[in-house]
Amino acid sequence: MRIGTGWDIHSLVAGRNLILGGCIIPHDKGEAGHSDGDVLVHAIIDAILGALAQGDIGSHFPDNDPLYKDADSLRLLRQVKEEELKAYTIENLDCTIILQQPKLRPFIDTIRANLAKVLELNLDQISVKAKTAEGMLNEVGKGDAIIAQTVILLSPIGC
Repeated sequence: MRIGTGWDIHSLVAGRNLILGGCIIPHDKGEAGHSDGDVLVHAIIDAILGALAQGDIGSHFPDNDPLYKDADSLRLLRQVKEEELKAYTIENLDCTIILQQPKLRPFIDTIRANLAKVLELNLDQISVKAKTAEGMLNEVGKGDAIIAQTVILLSPIGC
C-alpha cells in the first residue's frame, strides 16, 4: 500500500470561475492559475503522484507550457489516473477545502460525483469536507485565497 498527500493554494481573483472538483461554484472570485485553477483537483493530482514517488503536478503539467493554459483540471486528473495508476487502485481519498466564502455544502455531492466519475470510484471512497479559516490564516481568512489538502491510499492491483 502507498499513501500520498497533496496540498495546494491559489489566490482568489475577480474575473475567474471558482472551480472545485470540476464544479463551478457561484462566487464573485475564482482561483488564479495557469490552468482552470481547480485547487482541489491539483491537490489530488499531487497526492497520487506523491504516493507513487512521481514528482508533483508542476513536473507533469508545467505552468509555463501553453498547452495547459486554462486546461480543464479534471482532464489532467484523468490523464494522471490513466498514465500513473496502471499498477495501483485507489482505496480511498480524503479531501479538505479551506475557504472563507462561499459555503460549499450545497456543492459537495456534485464535487464527489465528479471525482468518482473521473477516478472510477464509488462515492463511499471519496470524502470532501469544507472548512472556513475562522477569519484567520491571512489571505484565506480574508477571503482572498483557497487551500485544498488531500490524502490518498493506494493498493497494488490484485492484492
